[in-house]
Amino acid sequence: EVQLVESGGGLVQPGGSLRLSCRASGTTFTTYYTYWVRQAPGKGLEWVSRIYTPDDTTYYADSVKGRFTTSRDNAKDTTYLQMNSLEPEDTAVYYCVRDVAFRTNFNEYGRNSGYWGQGTQVTVSS
Repeated sequence: EVQLVESGGGLVQPGGSLRLSCRASGTTFTTYYTYWVRQAPGKGLEWVSRIYTPDDTTYYADSVKGRFTTSRDNAKDTTYLQMNSLEPEDTAVYYCVRDVAFRTNFNEYGRNSGYWGQGTQVTVSS
């Protein structure tokens, strides 16, 4: 059984930082993407970042480029999202998603494609 265990969300002031973690278990796949996707209140799913295994190539949405960094610890099969210079507009539920397929629009299939973490709430407020 494939599971993604996500943690690290919380309440932070504007300009602050958080690091999200997503540890995977139960998979033998060696080539795949790990995405970070978020959903703000009243809005759809928004792609944030992706990292490709095994070569660790990364790519970011324009809204977070230069502020967020995703990385991998292969020994722990864990993917991270380091979030710096957080803004109120970053407030959302953040999900990690593992999939062998390349995706950009996560509203098309939602959670019916790939493996999803449970989500963690990030709230940026003064």
